[in-house]
Amino acid sequence: MSDHAEEHGDSHYIKIYFWLLALLVVSFIGPEAGIQWLTLVTAFGIAVVKAYMVAVHFMHINLTPRYVIYTVVTCLIFMLLFFAGAAPDVMKDRGTNWEKPAWIEAERAYAAGEVSGVSSHGEDHAEGHGDGHAEGEGHATDGHEAAGH
Repeated sequence: MSDHAEEHGDSHYIKIYFWLLALLVVSFIGPEAGIQWLTLVTAFGIAVVKAYMVAVHFMHINLTPRYVIYTVVTCLIFMLLFFAGAAPDVMKDRGTNWEKPAWIEAERAYAAGEVSGVSSHGEDHAEGHGDGHAEGEGHATDGHEAAGH
């Protein structure tokens, strides 16, 4: 155990663990209220607080040289810049010179009521899989399905 861990003792880590559990409970309860700003705060705000607590108390990032903190912060900033630059194109189904036919077809099927959003895979499982895909073939019986299904 490191010097820092011996300095704090196990009770410090248990206390942080219970704080993290309490924040987890709040992050589950917050969205149940159905208020958008409360959902955002409890989902993302608490996630940031929990990440900070884990980085400081379990990963001891506060004891590392300053350049490590600068590197981590710089990586986070570049990640956010990449997301901000790519998201407007990636999150659309079509642009000036391109389109995502699978997204467009999925949205059309959902709007037409052909897709309910609830998985019904398994109800008519033996039907419609084509030749060479008889019952029990290619599917595990323990609840896990074969690749590609």
